[in-house]
Amino acid sequence: MKGLFAYLLLLPAICMAAAPVNNIRDEHKTLAIGSKAPDFKLPGIDGKTYTLANFKNAQVLVIVFTCNHCPTAQAYEDRIIQLTKDYSAKNVAVVAIMPNDPKSVRLDELGYTDMSDHFDEMKLRAKQKHFNFPYLYDGETQATAKTYGPVATPHVFIFDKSRMLRYQGRIDNVEKPTKTPTEFNTRDAIDALLQGKPVAVETTKVFGCSIKWAEKTSLVKQGFEEWAKEPVSVNTIDEAGLKDLIKNNTDKLRLINIWATWCGPCVTEFPEFISINRMFRRRDFEFISISADDPTRQEKVLKFLQQQQASNTNYLFAIDDKYKLIESIDPNWQGALPYTLLVEPGGKIVYGKQGPIDAAEIKKLIVDNKLIGRYY
Repeated sequence: MKGLFAYLLLLPAICMAAAPVNNIRDEHKTLAIGSKAPDFKLPGIDGKTYTLANFKNAQVLVIVFTCNHCPTAQAYEDRIIQLTKDYSAKNVAVVAIMPNDPKSVRLDELGYTDMSDHFDEMKLRAKQKHFNFPYLYDGETQATAKTYGPVATPHVFIFDKSRMLRYQGRIDNVEKPTKTPTEFNTRDAIDALLQGKPVAVETTKVFGCSIKWAEKTSLVKQGFEEWAKEPVSVNTIDEAGLKDLIKNNTDKLRLINIWATWCGPCVTEFPEFISINRMFRRRDFEFISISADDPTRQEKVLKFLQQQQASNTNYLFAIDDKYKLIESIDPNWQGALPYTLLVEPGGKIVYGKQGPIDAAEIKKLIVDNKLIGRYY
């Protein structure tokens, strides 16, 4: 029940505009069954450029519109990999196309991922998951997505030998990878075409994150405007308070950053923590910053936090004894700033780093933690 409640809270942000406004829906109509496959010319993450001609020898062509950030898309990655393995010897070509404009993806739509949909991030995700199919980028112009008209990620289009569309819709009827589907629509369509038979179910509805059309960049701007209005505060905290923070008697994964206004690396990397917080704060996650500035400099600390739009929980250590700060936080910490901890409920420290963080590493640690996860 807790997971369902969290999903319902986060769903509007994850699948922003899941039911597209009419003008966008009408402009990007889904390709009709019986239509000829529109050609494309798209860069792949392998450095090659792909067109329909690259797949001319395939008996069946499967085009999957998918992406990095969507939890539903991630839930189907292993099944697309397995689909490719199972049918490659049967002269079936599988190709994935990323249709989203990365500039139209809000930070709070990234609560189930460590990556957005930029081309470089596609390369990283493909390497992590060992994609065995071409992964193509359409985010620059979205010209291919506009001609095919995917509704959500993932959305499958299957073409016969003459490249006529014979199926469009879902992969199967169960999103969660840990459950077994009862309808295998994509496989059934491929099998029918390989046998020279008509596809029994030609279309299905699709579930997933809406396509991030370039028209949605205004929603990104709106997000930053809303965050800028959130109140920012800083409170003092003593040794006992710090020890309680580390104990983490909550049900949330807690990211703690110890920093100071006079610490160059601290202030340089601080915006990364703000972005991470905006990504995951609607999950079972919280970000807490602790300033090691002199207790008399609270006004300066607050000014910096306001400039950073740090509406998360912020503290200033109330005692002018940095060694008490060190011992209260983590005896293994040698004292250099910045210092960052990732603490599970019950006080288990799963990450501790003295010095600047690797933001990509932290995001991956967060989303792959058992308390967060990539799927609904």
